[in-house]
Amino acid sequence: MNILHTMLRVGDLQRSIDFYTKILGMRLLRKSENPEYKYTLAFVGYGGEGAAELELTYNWGVSTYELGTAFGHIAISVDDAYAACERIKAVGGKVTREAGPVKGGTTVIAFVEDPDGYKIELIQKSSAAVTL
Repeated sequence: MNILHTMLRVGDLQRSIDFYTKILGMRLLRKSENPEYKYTLAFVGYGGEGAAELELTYNWGVSTYELGTAFGHIAISVDDAYAACERIKAVGGKVTREAGPVKGGTTVIAFVEDPDGYKIELIQKSSAAVTL
């Protein structure tokens, strides 16, 4: 078994595609519309065989969602969380927790927020598979 994707409902598809591609450096992998059921899907990710993706689902005419309290965050590994935060802020992204050691530990983390309010954790790893 392998995780294929995580689905997020978004209020403005192009705004979300721009965030994940222009600010977090993902690629738009594919996009499809379903006029009969009035939704559009866009899959974004860093690519590569077996890499997990995000499915951005836009239900036509729905601009906001209640995020609830069960969902936590998406995690992305980065070479340098401090530099990633600076780059994200420089291109208009929202950093909600600056880079620094996790409470009670030494792993360097940071948090950013996408346009719909979803949290993305940046985890600094010396052998990061993904670089922002």
